[in-house]
This record gives sequence, structure tokens and C-alpha cells, in this order.
Amino acid sequence: MRVLIAPDKFAGTLTAPEAAAAIAAGWARRAPHDELDLAPMSDGGPGFVDVLHAATGGELAAVTVGGPYAEQVPATVLVAGDTAYVESAQACGRHLTEHGGDPEGASSYGVGELLLAARDAGARTIVVGLGGSGTTDGGAGLLAALGATADRPLDRGCAGLAGVSRVDLAAARAAVEGLALVGASDVDNPLTGLFGAAKTYGPQKGIAEERLPAVDAVLEEWAVATDRRTALEKGAGAAGGLGFALLLLGARREPGIGLVAEQVDLAARARKADLVVTGEGAFDFSSRSGKVPYGVAQVAADALRPCVALAGQVLVGAREMRALGVESAYAMVDAVGEERSFTDPHGALADLAERVARTWSTGWSGGSGRLGE
Repeated sequence: MRVLIAPDKFAGTLTAPEAAAAIAAGWARRAPHDELDLAPMSDGGPGFVDVLHAATGGELAAVTVGGPYAEQVPATVLVAGDTAYVESAQACGRHLTEHGGDPEGASSYGVGELLLAARDAGARTIVVGLGGSGTTDGGAGLLAALGATADRPLDRGCAGLAGVSRVDLAAARAAVEGLALVGASDVDNPLTGLFGAAKTYGPQKGIAEERLPAVDAVLEEWAVATDRRTALEKGAGAAGGLGFALLLLGARREPGIGLVAEQVDLAARARKADLVVTGEGAFDFSSRSGKVPYGVAQVAADALRPCVALAGQVLVGAREMRALGVESAYAMVDAVGEERSFTDPHGALADLAERVARTWSTGWSGGSGRLGE
């Protein structure tokens, strides 16, 4: 039996490659004769560069850029041919903002520096993974790093943008002239409004509930001072508005999961498999918004292959699960308990995979498995 293992990261515990390895280890214990094909995935968030490096090869260049509070943080640029891949979370991810600092003062300046590093490395196309950011500055910091100016500081988060009315993007656009920019985004949200960057994602970045209307109002001022129509486009609200900044620079938007799936040749690998296994930290209905399990399940459906999901937690019922294209979903917390899921995530996920293999593999020694029923 051939099994394609294509999980996302398990946020805070396992990277996508680590998750794939853990699932494979547990599966092999139960069904040692199954052929396992590991395809770690990403939707553009943390781990995007590592997943693509494993898939495409290329060269990694280490750089240092400004973090959300002007501190220096390490990052990498992946160059494969004339295309470079960078990850916004490396410069302004939530892991850099959640332990201190005002979330309204967090800047995306370092992402602009990543673009410059990719340009200087000779790239003609730059793909920016958007996801996992800790900023809500409408991409103002990114544009500042490229040379944009305004009547308010652009490198001090959304707090610095309050009252902005004049913005000059000429230098920023000149800095990326001749480059093809791609925003790899897993969300369709506009920059502002009820489903905008602040109101949808602000709370998970530490912005207090009572401050959300004020932050959204600042982003609205920013949109009016730059390009209100572009602010309403799908994906403008990605990564706290980094999607908006890239759109202002002429970027095109691509779903992150689709871009990665193409790079790893997921469709062809799914057609060769008998079963597809995916996963993520929390499997819930938001997974439909461009997340890895939904994207992998759609690829599996196109290949007429069943897809199952392994997750830290499963927060959807059977009907919602089927709507996402997943036959069954299994939770680590149900199998081994919450404490072990966090203290020994690799072992816990491997144990869960071993149990799932007993149900789904036709190659385990104790029976025919579900596919053979």
C-alpha cells in the first residue's frame, strides 16, 4: 500500500517535516511494508521556506533583518534559479511579538528588508509567504524599508500610522521595478472592515477587543491615503496587511497551499498513492480558508483517493469534516491526552499514526484494514 503523508506544521510543537517524520515513524510500526511518501506542506506561514527548500533545492542565504520592534532577527532567503522565496513570519511572526511589546507598535519593516535581500541575490521573481505574522500595520513597515515616505512614521506599527494623510510610494515601487512579486496567502480578507485584518486576526496577535475598532479606523486612514480600492481586494488583509503592501507594489496573489502543492508535485504523488494523510495542530472549520488539510484533501479528491487527517485537536463534526473533503480525522489529545501532546509531540503523533494505520492500512499484519473492507 502506498501512503502519501502531507501535513502542515503543528504550531508551537512540530514543523511540517517533523510532523511528516513522526506520522511516518508511527505508521511504519504498524504497517512496515507500506510505501510511505513524505511531502511536508505549508500554506505560506511559518515553515514555508523550509518546505520549499526541501522540495526545490536551491540555496539558502542567511540574513539579518529588523524585527517587529526594531530588534535584529535572523532570517533566510531561498534562491532557486531566478526565483527567491521569503517568509514574512521570520521577520515579524507572532513568536516575536507574543512575549512583550505593544502589538499595535509591531512593524513589518524586516519583510521589506527580506525583499531587498532577495533582489540583491539576483532574483527576478520573489515569492513572499504570508502567514503567522504578529503585525497589523497594513504593510507600512515593508514599504518604509523599500523607501516609502509619509506624513506619519511608517515603521512604528499601526500606532504610528494614526492620522496619516499623505504617502509617497514612488521610491518603494522603484526599488522593486522589474521584479515579479507574488504574495502566497492563505486568506481572502480585505484590509479593513468587519472581515478585515484587525477585526479578524487582531485578537490572536494580542490586540485588545476594545481596541479593534480604533485599529481598524487607522488602517482605513492608511487605505484612503494610499489606494482604497486595492484595500478591498481579496488577500489585502493577509498577514496584518502585508498582502495590501504587496498589491500596492503590483504583486499578484496566489494561494499558498496551491503554490506549494505545485512545487512538490502533490497531484502526481497523490495519484500514485492509495491513501493521503494530512494534518495540522488544530483541525477546525477555518481549515477551509486556504489551509493545508483542505488543500491536500482537494488534491486527494481530484485523484479519487481517500484523505484522513491527524491533528492535535479536532474541532469539527463528521458533517463539517466531510465538507472539507476529509474521510476521518483523529486527535492527539483524544488518543494520548493533552499533556503528552505538548510535552512529547513527536511521540504522541507517532502513536496516533500507529493507531490510524491499524484502521486504514491494508498492509498491517493483523488484518485487512479499512481500505480492504
